[in-house]
Amino acid sequence: MKVSRNKIGKRRKPMKSSANTSEIARGDTVASNMDANNGFTFTEVNSVEASSMKVISCHFSADGKWLATAGHDKKAVLWYADGLKPKSTFEGHTSLITDVCFSPSMPYLATSSFDKTIRVWDAGNPRDSLHIFRGHSTCALSVDFHPNRNELICSCDGNGEIRYWSITDSNCAGVFKGGTSHIKFQPRLGRYLAAAEDNAVSILDVETQARQDLLQGHVKPIQFLCWDPSGEYIASVSEDAIRLWKLGSGGEGECIQELISNGCKFHSCVFHPANSSLLIIGCDQSLELWNTTENKSMTVPAHEGLIASLAVSTVTRLVASASHDKFVKLWI
Repeated sequence: MKVSRNKIGKRRKPMKSSANTSEIARGDTVASNMDANNGFTFTEVNSVEASSMKVISCHFSADGKWLATAGHDKKAVLWYADGLKPKSTFEGHTSLITDVCFSPSMPYLATSSFDKTIRVWDAGNPRDSLHIFRGHSTCALSVDFHPNRNELICSCDGNGEIRYWSITDSNCAGVFKGGTSHIKFQPRLGRYLAAAEDNAVSILDVETQARQDLLQGHVKPIQFLCWDPSGEYIASVSEDAIRLWKLGSGGEGECIQELISNGCKFHSCVFHPANSSLLIIGCDQSLELWNTTENKSMTVPAHEGLIASLAVSTVTRLVASASHDKFVKLWI
């Protein structure tokens, strides 16, 4: 793995780490020890074959008690995070599910699908979806809940169309261009929406729907976005690179760090739930742990297929990985 040497600056407190990394231990539960001297470990604690087909999305509930997964079998499954035992299954989509997410404040679950629809479900009642939103002209690829407006969700499709939906009146609340593969609201305030648009990231003002900035620099299409919990930093992932951006008060972004692949295909990423200086990157069969403060990374064997999605719980500090190998795993 080749790591670029751009300066990070005084961004966050560094992770306790050193240049010496131990060999990766393989076993039933032990995945790696990133720094034997300072005791940082990243360990697999559970895994389950979550589907008979590819799993491509996962997300934790706000309290960390539930994990939702979804993928090619057209179903969303709710799991007890403690033990990875299935609780309920949500069925209704007529094609594969591209994204799944929990509301941060309500017992709701949202899914997007190749069938062009967005569905909102009552997490406690899997019988029927509460809402079915139609309007996308092609495959819906991503969906997200606003962090503090319970009635508002957002989705995007393969034609670059972004739609806001109101859960209150079951209507489309706005349509505009700017996102193709992945969208994520800024945590906490929700002032901005980050949208992957081919090989750039659009930063959109949620209220005015105006684009505040277009973050450019990726050569290949961006497949995944994640914010740090403060909503001040955002990471964007393309097959050959991951870029870390610092967002200004006016929504303008600056790339402060980049990790370049030497052949390993990047796909997903998430900030470590206990240390925001550590980015966890989902690749083809492995996880890449990138210490952005020290600009060092290491590889952890993880799955037998592409790691399509990653999720974290800041409550339990668990990390979930969902893969095309049909398995979902938990790490801590």
